[in-house]
Amino acid sequence: MKEKKELQSTPSIWHNGRFRRMFAAHTAASFGDWFDAIAIQVLVAYRWEADPMLIALIPVVMALPGLLLGSIAGTLADRVHKARLMIVCDAAIALLTLAILAVPGPVWLLPLLGLRAAAGVFQMPSQQGLTRTVVASDDLFRATSLNGLVNQASKVAGPLLGAMTLTVLSPQACIILNALLRLCSGLLLWPLRGIGPALVSPDQQAVVAEQQGKLATHTAPEADEVKMREEHVRASRFFNQWREGWAFLWHSRMLLHTLIFGLFGLIAILMIDYQFPTLLRVLAPGNESLLGWLVSAIGAGAVGCMLVLNRLNRISAGWGLGGGYVLVGGAIAALGWAQPGTGWPVLLMIGAVLGVGNGLYIITQNYILQAKTPADMVGRVFGIQSTVIGAIMVVSPLAGGVLIRLAGAGTAFVWIGMTVGILGLAGLLLQSVIWRESLADSSLTAEQNADLA
Repeated sequence: MKEKKELQSTPSIWHNGRFRRMFAAHTAASFGDWFDAIAIQVLVAYRWEADPMLIALIPVVMALPGLLLGSIAGTLADRVHKARLMIVCDAAIALLTLAILAVPGPVWLLPLLGLRAAAGVFQMPSQQGLTRTVVASDDLFRATSLNGLVNQASKVAGPLLGAMTLTVLSPQACIILNALLRLCSGLLLWPLRGIGPALVSPDQQAVVAEQQGKLATHTAPEADEVKMREEHVRASRFFNQWREGWAFLWHSRMLLHTLIFGLFGLIAILMIDYQFPTLLRVLAPGNESLLGWLVSAIGAGAVGCMLVLNRLNRISAGWGLGGGYVLVGGAIAALGWAQPGTGWPVLLMIGAVLGVGNGLYIITQNYILQAKTPADMVGRVFGIQSTVIGAIMVVSPLAGGVLIRLAGAGTAFVWIGMTVGILGLAGLLLQSVIWRESLADSSLTAEQNADLA
């Protein structure tokens, strides 16, 4: 199926049937992920009583595929039918999720989580690229906001429903629900399987047509030889496109500075991102459901923030990225300062503030990465982002586990929260320097530049 070079904006993004299907599939997958995440953390931290270092290994094995395959997956997503790749990933994730039910302990759990994360690495750039393909430029901010809204809404309802399921049933029931929702996601994407790879120019289409015409005039042996040469050329183009993605990012001031700023914050945040159960075991021993309530509060804060941003349809890069980190850092430090016996309403309020900061940062970053990137490079840019995050997640969680062993969970949260908050404050004060437009980045429309100003 051929796509138009430019899509027309619609009065409402909900009039776009393709986006509606993507949105529904993304919703099913996101809710399933949070059911699963809460179940696995309860299994590891409460049922198996793993120590902080073993807990830290979970995000590490989940990050390795992103580090090794992230940029390659992004390049592949720009070359293949994105919806088909997403369907295959959904099926693989569902099967690997069901396999988790058979593991006897955390040591056997780690390799399955790594394999499942590998499938997710190929899905993320495909989903971002497909959004860029089926949504008009004028609707892109709303599409990005709605996708982020799903992520955070699932963070509210997923852990909440997961906690209720854990009360009545077991972690295994939550894991089964994740597998079923992943299958639903693949079925919803099935009608979109005909949407082709990245948009191509008329000149490229003409070249392809000319090559196909030449191939038809060859004899069978000559045709085989031509096909072999074309396979070699395609492989060469694959790695050329991979290099082009890195070169484009390096020469785009806004994209490069956004990723570098996020890199420094993630180094600190990921040190404690998977250690919330460790802290909660100190603040409220034996209360397994508190983890679900806290994550739900974080998601609720992010949902409220994203609803506001969706109505505004714009956000400043400095206030979105810097302000988001100020709120995230302050909330993490406040959780670290909390003492055993602190009331759950206080903890949930802190979680909501953390969610507001998280929503600000995620929406702003994803919008910048999509709006500043041509449609045929979105997969590569998000693949590079996945590679960078994967590299951080190999080191940061282990460093966080060591820090918690040496200083304790509360002290570690305070130090890391203050670090993130100071970084966000620097982003606010220096936003005109960090995210100032350069001549090389002048390809945006006036309206898009106004959204980022």
